[in-house]
Amino acid sequence: MNAFDPAALECLAALADAGSFERAAQQLSITQSAVSQRLRALETGLGRLLVVRSRPLRLTEPGKVLLRYARQMQAMRADMSRELGAALSQDERLPIAVNADSLATWVLPALDEVVLAGQREGYGLELVVDDQDFTHDWLREGAVLGCVSTVAEALRGCSVTPLGCMRYVAVASPGFVAQHLPQGLHRGNFATVPWLVFNRKDDNHSVWVGQAFGVHAPRLRERHVPATEAHARAAVMGWGIGVMPEQMAARWLANGELLALHPEVHVDVLLHWHQWRLSAGGTGQDGAATGAPQRAGTLDRIGRALAEGAAQALRPAAG
Repeated sequence: MNAFDPAALECLAALADAGSFERAAQQLSITQSAVSQRLRALETGLGRLLVVRSRPLRLTEPGKVLLRYARQMQAMRADMSRELGAALSQDERLPIAVNADSLATWVLPALDEVVLAGQREGYGLELVVDDQDFTHDWLREGAVLGCVSTVAEALRGCSVTPLGCMRYVAVASPGFVAQHLPQGLHRGNFATVPWLVFNRKDDNHSVWVGQAFGVHAPRLRERHVPATEAHARAAVMGWGIGVMPEQMAARWLANGELLALHPEVHVDVLLHWHQWRLSAGGTGQDGAATGAPQRAGTLDRIGRALAEGAAQALRPAAG
């Protein structure tokens, strides 16, 4: 089998998605034996182990390299179908990674038209959620075709577009302030009150405290609430101080259910859109197009939609 046989690459992508041979076979509507044979032929042709047979299975570094090409192949196939006006036999899966706060505020409205177009044209947009400092890892490993990330430098073979600045502010409920901060939040009490944290990757609260009080690596009392909207509701309910996007806090600040703490202090997170450069003529070793000019394909449409949505929702990068 050719090492870059489309069916073999599709099999590798299904294994990465499904995490097991059984579920990959179901996803591809073939037998589990056929999945094993395609993978074995791919590994034999390359002379490399591509998948570690664990539970869940995981890709080796060579497997991740091939997965990136498999994802690009899926996106180009969706483009070809759209340009030819042909319906795909099944929805092409076009995964992108976004941070949870962007997903909860501006990403869904930005992608609305793209998702509706996908329903008509036979491709399915899949959103993978991670912290904005880690979404880039999904792109590097080939698990997604694009990502919203704090990383500014493009990977080889990728393009990067600045999106704007997401500003984070510290807020708490009036009841919490009255009970825990009658004299306000200051250097003497910031370490004794609870702070709401999304997960162990989240450090916005620490960054905010560092900026507000000039403290390096502050030790804070953390209460983990690992869902964006639940995190905001916990602040409204008085569970602790939340450091959240100003877009999310706005309605509760407006109706008095939240109060801004030191409103002159804020954490500005610069976001960028990264995507693989796909071209009708393919890419060279440096990732540049080697054939026809780059098409305005499906992945480009996603990138444009996100850039337009971010321009309306986020602060300018220099703000």
